[in-house]
Amino acid sequence: MEYVLEVHNLTKSYKSFKALNNLNCKVPKGSIYGLIGKNGAGKTTLIRIICGLQKPTSGIYSIYGKKNTDLQISNSQRRIGALIESPSIYDNLTAIDNLKVQFKLVGMPSFDGIDELLSLVNLTNTKNKKVCNFSLGMRQRLGIAMCLVGNPDFLILDEPINGLDPEGIVEIRELLLKLNKEKNITILISSHYLDELSKIATYYGFIGNGYMIKEISKENLDKLLQKRIILKVKKVSQIIPLLENMSISYQVIDDANIILYGDIDIQDLLSYLKNNNHKVLKVIEKDETLESYFMNLLGGDSND
Repeated sequence: MEYVLEVHNLTKSYKSFKALNNLNCKVPKGSIYGLIGKNGAGKTTLIRIICGLQKPTSGIYSIYGKKNTDLQISNSQRRIGALIESPSIYDNLTAIDNLKVQFKLVGMPSFDGIDELLSLVNLTNTKNKKVCNFSLGMRQRLGIAMCLVGNPDFLILDEPINGLDPEGIVEIRELLLKLNKEKNITILISSHYLDELSKIATYYGFIGNGYMIKEISKENLDKLLQKRIILKVKKVSQIIPLLENMSISYQVIDDANIILYGDIDIQDLLSYLKNNNHKVLKVIEKDETLESYFMNLLGGDSND
């Protein structure tokens, strides 16, 4: 698998406090990587270091194969478009004029492409409307458009839907999916909105206290989060044929415990097993969400 970003034992210290503590992570090319963690977990520090805004105390990161110790790392960082905290926008200017400023800042020789960017983020009809009259969702979309100046293929967004209303959240979601699927842009997105993140992310990184707790693909995480029932019986091997007759997916834990997956009517199942002379000693139902999974990883801490 090819990775856009690889981080090895990255540490960032402020006197005795470690904002990052030997953090490791890998962002696959073409993915939407959801970075999840509490406030103060180290998400923004990691993002700022990757973008070259801060230097690590120790450790190494590489972008498109170029290490941060390589003189050419700046060339790789130019392939990044980043929106950290809030967009740097001039309120007294229009969307077009803000983009012209950004084109000049990155050294673009002409303003060709501005109309395409405005169309991409659905701001074509703003015309002479100044940004001070934009909704928060419009401002965020303009901020993303400004990140896309220079045609980056790695987009880093820090809390891009924070404070948006439901309509604004949907607009950002659709835009990010479009950028990923149609423009082949790899996206790293930090967000507290775990339910929304679960709708777009293809990989996840769970960060806490400055280190990476776990990285996992959406496919593998979905398997862990799917609805399941844990049964305790006298002999697991005796009920397996009955489960297969009912086309129920299962995973054997040990001789007395088995996990059943899928949308199962527990009363019908218990009646079926009882009618076939199999007594169920204990039933545990689990229907985990991304949020509860994250909380369990942290030992019950909430994502505040």
